[in-house]
Amino acid sequence: MKLRKHLLHGLLLFTTIAFVQCKDSGDDVEPDDENELITSVTLNFKEAGSSAVTSFSYKDADGDGGNPASRFDTVSLKANTQYTMTVEFLDESKTPVENITKEVQEESDEHLLIFTASPATLLTYTYGDKDANNFPIGLTGTAKSGAAGLGKLKVQLRHQPGAKNGTPTPGSDDVNLDFNLKVK
Repeated sequence: MKLRKHLLHGLLLFTTIAFVQCKDSGDDVEPDDENELITSVTLNFKEAGSSAVTSFSYKDADGDGGNPASRFDTVSLKANTQYTMTVEFLDESKTPVENITKEVQEESDEHLLIFTASPATLLTYTYGDKDANNFPIGLTGTAKSGAAGLGKLKVQLRHQPGAKNGTPTPGSDDVNLDFNLKVK
């Protein structure tokens, strides 16, 4: 009888702990896929009416954390000029190098690129591509430089599996970089 009573108390305790451990996720959406390892980001600017492409890169062989980036170019653009802009992502920690741009295209309903100039008058970006749900992607678009000045260009690749809605939230950053921006 005592053994049965102890087993019943143990079962009740286990059940209580199990229910206490469960929590309602509410409105918080957490991506369930891992973020991509991206060691190289290249921004390509093609001036309207020209065939020449000017590229600016960020390279960090071991990804975020660890050793500092081996390359972090300043984005230098002509004032009051329109460009077609494309973005490339690579994982160079693998052999052969993995083209993450292709993965972002294939999983476009899970990714959103955001470009934020500071001050905002230095550069405006208009999306040129959309996913199957008609939300922007950002791998290609139009960048228009403003008047001459110095600032920053934040480049974010948001990872939003199952939650993409065309805005930066919810999700997590695959990339979050602040390029120096020089408009001359």
